[in-house]
Amino acid sequence: MKVIEKIHEAAASDPNKVVFSFEFFPPKTEDGVVNLLERMDRMVAHSPSFCDITWGAGGSTADVTLDIAKKMQNTVGVETMMHLTCTNMPVEKIDDALETIKSNGLQNVLALRGDPPHGQDKFVQVEGGFACARDLVKHIRAKHGDYFGITIAGYPEAHPDAIGSNGLATPEDYQNDLTYLKSKVDAGADLIITQLFYDTDIFLKFANDCRQIGITCPIVPGIMPINNYKGFIRMTGFCKTKIPAEIMAALEPIKDNEEAVKAYGIHLGTEMCKKILAHGFKTLHLYTLNLEKSALAILKNLGLIEETSIPRTRPANAIQAKEDGENQERPTEDMVVQMA
Repeated sequence: MKVIEKIHEAAASDPNKVVFSFEFFPPKTEDGVVNLLERMDRMVAHSPSFCDITWGAGGSTADVTLDIAKKMQNTVGVETMMHLTCTNMPVEKIDDALETIKSNGLQNVLALRGDPPHGQDKFVQVEGGFACARDLVKHIRAKHGDYFGITIAGYPEAHPDAIGSNGLATPEDYQNDLTYLKSKVDAGADLIITQLFYDTDIFLKFANDCRQIGITCPIVPGIMPINNYKGFIRMTGFCKTKIPAEIMAALEPIKDNEEAVKAYGIHLGTEMCKKILAHGFKTLHLYTLNLEKSALAILKNLGLIEETSIPRTRPANAIQAKEDGENQERPTEDMVVQMA
């Protein structure tokens, strides 16, 4: 089922219902994949509307991503959205990936330009490939009609390529980014998930600005809980994300205390979501970084999940989850929403 259909269905059945989803990235080792699938199984017991899996920078994890996506859909048993990027991907490889997931029952793609390959500073269009996410959206629609639900990335602060050394995009560049976002929707995308942000006012302004220029599809806020200080600084630096002064003031005294940082991250994430939901939004997308405790704690604080969940009925070949600790790999930059 397409994610956009699930969102509309939830709204039709209960206008006050809030739906949530989780993002994961492909681990680098076989043991890491096993651990991730076990963790997904536990998290999916809380009934997310969907889960998505990223496509590594430069297509570096393409085969692993495809394999995990198939297992998410058919073994874990969750509606699955797979990232697909243009980086190092000629049309033939894109078509192969789409046919693979289509044959395995997946109907959802997050279409992205993609990050530059490791060791490169700028995106370069591969011969026989696409230059941007809009071209990828057009191709998917031309090749597969309405079979796929197509999600795209939105950037509340403008695309990182448009953000200057002062940490801001010019008004002109911000408006150009919005215009490009609308062109992706007009090309056939039906859902927007935003890049991470930590200033909710920026997100709310962005959503309103989208509506003002005629973007009518759902806009889903992407929330990344702060799990540790160094990772937070690295990720916000890579994405050129504004960090409000009060957040840095709260983190500075506790930055070497990982448990305190994680507790603050849960508090901050909860408060951000409360403010967003208070403005009428009914969808939340959590960038888990393959960790479960912070994401689930935020959802529990919001009253969206119970402390314990009823065991769900799964396919006969479903994996058996184990109660292991949060020992997944540390995230790198290509594990979040990639460049549009």
